[in-house]
Amino acid sequence: MTGEHELAAEGIRLRLDLRNGHIVDCVIEAADRPLRPLHRAPWVDSGEELPDGTSLGLARLSGDFFCAPFSRSDLEDAPVHGWPANSAWGFVEQEAVDGGGVSASFRLQRPVLGATIEKQITLRANHPFVYQEHRLRGGSGLLSVSHHLMTRMKAGGLLASSPKRFAQTPDAPLEPDPARGRFALAYPAHVEDLSAFPLAQGGTKDLRIYPPAERHEDFLTLAEDAGAGLGWTAISRHAEQDMVLVLKNAETLPITMLWMSNGGRNYPPWNARHTGVLGIEDARAHPGGHRASTGENSLTAQGVPTAFKLDGETLVVRQAFGAVPLAETAVPVVAVSAGDGALKIVQESGAVLRLPFDDTFLAV
Repeated sequence: MTGEHELAAEGIRLRLDLRNGHIVDCVIEAADRPLRPLHRAPWVDSGEELPDGTSLGLARLSGDFFCAPFSRSDLEDAPVHGWPANSAWGFVEQEAVDGGGVSASFRLQRPVLGATIEKQITLRANHPFVYQEHRLRGGSGLLSVSHHLMTRMKAGGLLASSPKRFAQTPDAPLEPDPARGRFALAYPAHVEDLSAFPLAQGGTKDLRIYPPAERHEDFLTLAEDAGAGLGWTAISRHAEQDMVLVLKNAETLPITMLWMSNGGRNYPPWNARHTGVLGIEDARAHPGGHRASTGENSLTAQGVPTAFKLDGETLVVRQAFGAVPLAETAVPVVAVSAGDGALKIVQESGAVLRLPFDDTFLAV
């Protein structure tokens, strides 16, 4: 399977890479300009030669994609983030939706733990959001899953999210070898307040302000408050003058992992040029990989589930993302809620944004 599939509705369009299921690009037409919330790695389609053994998911690293499992695939033979992020998807069908818009479905060409995975992407007319649903049919065993959305900030930005129980780094950094890369956060560390996260060299940093350091690669796991409904992340991007929004059902995907990729890897294909990127990875997973997610770990010990049980029934995982123009990017977001066909965003200043939104989509 090669090529891309394009979807468009009034005010929004996207391209899906059928080679690996990554959303290549998303364009949201605001009143004065197009918004592009998603990041695409600089080496994709550059023609440069990549190191031997580079996975398809890394070679064509783009936008947002579905991981099953998340991170290491050490229970079933597959590349990092599993076959959904590294192998072909087949187009199934496309149809119009009520009220204007389009919905397209795709099927992964390889099974995962015996399950068939289907992807459905819906665009609604004049909604600045992409609605995604993944259905896992059949199969057996325990499986971690995650969305892997990436956005880039040319000149930094502000991060806000739904209330979290805690934030923690893994036992070891992503790049412990100084010859290969750099990191800024302390490992391991566990806090309840992102405004004062411990640094490797001492002191603290407010992780609500991105980036927290120069030339670093870091990873953080955030756990949703118990009983949370709508899980959300809002990134106010200064240079882009917009807000990127990532939305989920917090019960289904109880953690959000933040991948801070700011020029902290020296080796190919990164070559210290992957800068200003923030990954927002909503998941039911442990960052250690598939095996770590299926047993007792640092998250399950705190009551956070890290895997689904495939038992022959259909598992449904949903996520939505979008963007809106924002004149005052230095004003933090304090609340996001959905209802009455709209998403309501409240800033610290008291300013309120209301966006057209299918508020039933994440209620399951």
